[in-house]
Amino acid sequence: MEDFTIAIYCFFDDLIQKMAVTPIDKRRKLTDAQVITIAVLSAKYFYGNQASACRYLEAHYGFTMPDKSNFNRRLHQLTDLIADVFFQLGLIFKHLNVSSSYIIDSFPVPICKNIRIKRSKLLQGKEYHGFNASKKEYFYGVKVHMIVSSDGTPIEFLVTPGKVHDNVALQAMAVDLPPSSDLYGDSAYLNQEQKEWLASEGIWLKAATKKNLLVRNTWIEELENKYYRKRVENTFADITAKFPKKIHAVTSEGLLLKILLYVIMVILDKQF
Repeated sequence: MEDFTIAIYCFFDDLIQKMAVTPIDKRRKLTDAQVITIAVLSAKYFYGNQASACRYLEAHYGFTMPDKSNFNRRLHQLTDLIADVFFQLGLIFKHLNVSSSYIIDSFPVPICKNIRIKRSKLLQGKEYHGFNASKKEYFYGVKVHMIVSSDGTPIEFLVTPGKVHDNVALQAMAVDLPPSSDLYGDSAYLNQEQKEWLASEGIWLKAATKKNLLVRNTWIEELENKYYRKRVENTFADITAKFPKKIHAVTSEGLLLKILLYVIMVILDKQF
């Protein structure tokens, strides 16, 4: 834990300085790098409990902590900066992915039990009623559509209401992959128009085929697809294993920020 804490703090501090953000306000108790480090540590070790992460760093590293509300305001003010950090990480690992193989899939993030949908104040609307095909169950919340590299490192992701189909989400994503890249996915991503459009950008969509189709993949193509898709399933397992029983968020922006922090946590956990 100590090695990971020091490593990610040094990484964030150096990266933020290279990104040439606004000068540090000397009146603040924590730098931007310290705030982001606390948020990422809370996702990795404290199931998203930022107050516990603050107490840990105050006790072991001598951080001077602001009160809880002040820390939350600082963290939300850094949302754009944290998104830029993820963007920079995505660029780095795209260049390091020499295999040029990527995988796309989605996983649900329920915000409450189905019996409590009517009382939910965080998200409201029928568009958040989704279906988890792998578990064959309905959920109420959002979907995270993610592209990962061949070693399971998240590269791009999009959060949509739970009802949005994977194929529709793929069309909404800005798929920015290197030329001659292979993009693997399950049969939900079968779309000839989308496949042709991606091919025009130099990206080869290799989706699994359904059993009732006249034109199907060969058995070796299906085997290759299953081999790569296992990587993204492992990444999803790494992310959801750190989720608490219920992600605490007061606003939808706060929910998206916490999801982003979990994704960054998994990226750094794979590298450090």
